[in-house]
Amino acid sequence: MHQGVGPVFLWARKMAASGAEPQILVQYLVLRKDLSQAPFSWPAGAMVAQACHAATAALHIHRDHPHTAAYLRDLGRMRKVVLEAADESTLKELAETLQQSNIDHMLWLEQPENIATCIALRPYPKEEVNQYLKKYRLFK
Repeated sequence: MHQGVGPVFLWARKMAASGAEPQILVQYLVLRKDLSQAPFSWPAGAMVAQACHAATAALHIHRDHPHTAAYLRDLGRMRKVVLEAADESTLKELAETLQQSNIDHMLWLEQPENIATCIALRPYPKEEVNQYLKKYRLFK
């Protein structure tokens, strides 16, 4: 054994050899792009707040799901991906598709205006939800 090989490396090699690699969980968010543009022109802070509200709500609502519990146990390895939806109708269509497909999510409605601003999924292995999100680009 090489001197530079420590117990963590050996553990990872053993996990890989057994096929029992830790599952990578991702929390996906889909945020309305049009809110950052005219005529809405919401500032960046307001947009970030909407994503934070949705993410927090989804984690809270689905806190008892094993994937959420695993995601929250390892805070240093959290992964989030923020995607953009063109407008409210696109966001609501996605919410309906997710609902029909039994994908756990939260559609955040900003109050008191009742405006749909963001969807947050609970943490999922990306392979389980990629088909629903592949047409959305990273939020810019």
